[in-house]
Amino acid sequence: MHRRPAAPPSSPPSRPPAPPRTAARVAAALTVCSVLLLCLVAVRWHPLLTLDGDISRTTHRWAVHDHEVTRIFRVLTDWVWDPLTMRLVCGAAAVWLIWRRAAWWTALWLAVTCALATIVQQAVKAAVDRPRPVWADPVDSAHYAAFPSGHAMTATVVCGLLLWLLHRCGPARALWRTAVAAALVSVAGVGVTRVWLGVHWPSDVLGGWLFGALLTALAVMVYEWPRNRRPELPVRRRG
Repeated sequence: MHRRPAAPPSSPPSRPPAPPRTAARVAAALTVCSVLLLCLVAVRWHPLLTLDGDISRTTHRWAVHDHEVTRIFRVLTDWVWDPLTMRLVCGAAAVWLIWRRAAWWTALWLAVTCALATIVQQAVKAAVDRPRPVWADPVDSAHYAAFPSGHAMTATVVCGLLLWLLHRCGPARALWRTAVAAALVSVAGVGVTRVWLGVHWPSDVLGGWLFGALLTALAVMVYEWPRNRRPELPVRRRG
């Protein structure tokens, strides 16, 4: 009699790999920072309020006396770095992804993340209900609650998502450096304009940056979560 060879032991079902560690660690750190700042603003922590007041009074004094810079900052914040402008840029990128790459999932992911940023921003504003700075001689005005800055948060989300998508495509060095510089100037610049024009406290802008970066990191984790599909965009390889 011939014995049949023993069948090899069946391997346990493979578990889907965890989300990218870098994005997860960044998201965890940003969560801690965002929650901490949110709590300090909500309880009106005196040292934070004092620092906000000192910076805002100084920048407002400069804004009142330097009319040219104030006029330029109003154009930048109302037309160039306005949340509506940023959303239009995001929408244009989504249309391009569908038209040129047929990347429906990526375009949907981009649009949904941008819309979710608006919902989160308005929800946090309503929950914290922080008053905006009030001046006897204002140089600009704004609506809704102060924390977090919608301009800063929207710019961070849109620039962060578009930069990440560009990086996946492995752009030329000159294009990549130009894109990074434009994104940094936009994100930092919109924060400066909001404080200069006296419509946000500095911690509002910091909150917008933190919440925007957190949402971007979470969106990257969702995009890279393992799924049985063919990648729509090329991934840059190290070599």
